[in-house]
Amino acid sequence: MRIVVKVGTSTLAHATGHLNIRRVEKLCRVLSDLKNNGHEVILVSSGAIGMGVGKLSLKERPSDIPTKQAAAAVGQCELMYTYDKLFQEYNHTVAQILLTGSDLSHEDRYHNFQNTMRRLLELGVLPIINENDTIATDEIKVGDNDTLSAIVAVSIGAKVLVLLSDIDGLYTADPHKDENATLIKEVKELTPDILSLAGDEGSSLGTGGMKTKLHAAQICMESGCEMVILNGENPSLLYDLFDGKEVGTKFSPKGF
Repeated sequence: MRIVVKVGTSTLAHATGHLNIRRVEKLCRVLSDLKNNGHEVILVSSGAIGMGVGKLSLKERPSDIPTKQAAAAVGQCELMYTYDKLFQEYNHTVAQILLTGSDLSHEDRYHNFQNTMRRLLELGVLPIINENDTIATDEIKVGDNDTLSAIVAVSIGAKVLVLLSDIDGLYTADPHKDENATLIKEVKELTPDILSLAGDEGSSLGTGGMKTKLHAAQICMESGCEMVILNGENPSLLYDLFDGKEVGTKFSPKGF
């Protein structure tokens, strides 16, 4: 099975912006095990700006573009160094691919991306994808890695996209504010009522939120790709998911 796993900044890093070492080590171990089991794994990883904030000892996520880009340049180095080191422990080779929106909208660049991904997977490589935040501006950026991961999943014919978040899935209300909120286990259609559950903000270090996740679900479902939201605090939930257990919120395309 070809799977895309997207991990957000809130999963990778502590609130300080510094790496959550225990969690990232566990994530890499689980993904390596899934790959050993025959799955083709693609990782879409946020975290460059967040980790750059921590490494540069900035007090908060910058709001101006030059500082964001500087933080991304610093953080991306540490991010890939960490992934390379951890995956190498399980004898898996990783590759870095940094994209902008124009890479995906320009026909020739898009086909080049697909060809490169296809060949990397044939060679047994685990591609790690992020938006190229060092050069991306409002005019050429995708904007968030939930959307980016959905575009990647569809473009390479993945069977499922898994979004690892800081929440168990989609709830009937905000579980942080409403004790009666219940987890929605499966969504078969993105109705106005479902879309109204989106909310607005993600974490202080990230750019996502439920709104971007539902947008990602729409991209996937329209193309026949399943999407699942899981809590990234426990990467072992990926085992449960691929063992057929009911975890997180599943977004099932028609006819799935």
